[in-house]
Amino acid sequence: MPEAVEIDAQYRATREEAGLLDRSDRARIAVTGSEAGEFLQGQLTNDVEALEPGTGCYAALLDRKGHIRADMRVLRLAPDSYLIDTEPEAGQVVLSHLSMYKIGRDADVTETGGEERLLSLVGPRSEAIVGSPLGNEHSHREVTLAGVECRAIRTDLGADLIVPAAAAEAVEGALRSAGAEPIEARAAEISRVESGRPRLGREIEPDRTMPQEAGINERAVSFTKGCYIGQETVARLHYKGKPNRHLRLLTSAGELPEGASVSLDGRELGTVGTSVLSPARGPLALAILRREAEPGAEVEVEAPGGGTLTALVEETPENEG
Repeated sequence: MPEAVEIDAQYRATREEAGLLDRSDRARIAVTGSEAGEFLQGQLTNDVEALEPGTGCYAALLDRKGHIRADMRVLRLAPDSYLIDTEPEAGQVVLSHLSMYKIGRDADVTETGGEERLLSLVGPRSEAIVGSPLGNEHSHREVTLAGVECRAIRTDLGADLIVPAAAAEAVEGALRSAGAEPIEARAAEISRVESGRPRLGREIEPDRTMPQEAGINERAVSFTKGCYIGQETVARLHYKGKPNRHLRLLTSAGELPEGASVSLDGRELGTVGTSVLSPARGPLALAILRREAEPGAEVEVEAPGGGTLTALVEETPENEG
């Protein structure tokens, strides 16, 4: 019970105030040089070359069959400088790929994660605690906290701060003094699942999931820019085809085991990705399932020790309508 009370309190912070957690394990890669934008434009799914300094976007790196190898946030710091922020397990994939394909271009690719820390604020008071309005998602600017220059980035659920590693403790103290409540990663995951955003290695299977299956086309893919790796398959599916799988939200009376098989009328449709226990909505999970799992359908989820749980399929909030 004390553990449940603690998570409830952390969840309330993310819903009403601002929760604070350290996400410094995420990989960060700098791409600089006079051809940095043009180079990234030919590698990633979104129109990164059109970004103005102080803005950013969500994008993916695909294989030649259109499957996601990595997803990432791309920030344009200056006309010749970009910063990529990606999942820990995708960092080496992105670094190796860009380092190999940059040959012959004026573009330097450097891992920067060891020099800084990433602090995340999750909740409606995030911008107030940072002390500066940040604009739309991925917009970013320099701010000063505890006398330390940091880069503040607007996220869908709050704000991120990239902080010099040596000064991170002072900045974290200032954020807490301003009202940020320390939370665990699992509390932040509840907010992510409720918002319906998939995560690499959880719902998105590297080298097996396409952007449209993951429900990220609107955020991550430009259909008006030039060529990039995997473009032909992604464009063909978008304009002429229908994906066999879709990202769905599952609700249930019982907690849904991660990795459990999801079936309908005896046919397996996929597996549970991230499962959480929301204080507001109860057991929830995200899963990429075959098209038969339409919103409103009831599916069977394999339960530990045998038997099944019944779950209701919902459209994810981001893709409703």
